[in-house]
Amino acid sequence: MSEYYTPKEVSARFGLSLDTLRYYEREGLLGLVERAPGGQRRYRAHDVELLELVRCLRDTDMPIARLREFAELVREGDATIPRRLDVLETHEGRLAERIAELQRRQAAIRHKIDYYRSVLAASAATEGRVL
Repeated sequence: MSEYYTPKEVSARFGLSLDTLRYYEREGLLGLVERAPGGQRRYRAHDVELLELVRCLRDTDMPIARLREFAELVREGDATIPRRLDVLETHEGRLAERIAELQRRQAAIRHKIDYYRSVLAASAATEGRVL
């Protein structure tokens, strides 16, 4: 396994465009990215690990400002673990609420699908067809 990862390798691993990867860097979600002697950006394993968590949090709708705060806490070291835990627990609570809301919405959609199927079945029955 390589000690360094190229931007192309990292973007492919997470399904990100290179622009998105650079955006995450500009927004402070990653620390300063090292450069190869030729000037190309290169990522270490800890950059990739942090990016994996950043993607998870972003994919679950954590705002960029909160992500930046979390990434800064990570860079500050283990003394910030209680604060990081608070950020993650708060986010997990919001995520659980969102999932519950989506499940309620899904049930409403399922109800409407069942209703429309019953209307079609009744219509087919009166016309002598079987669905």
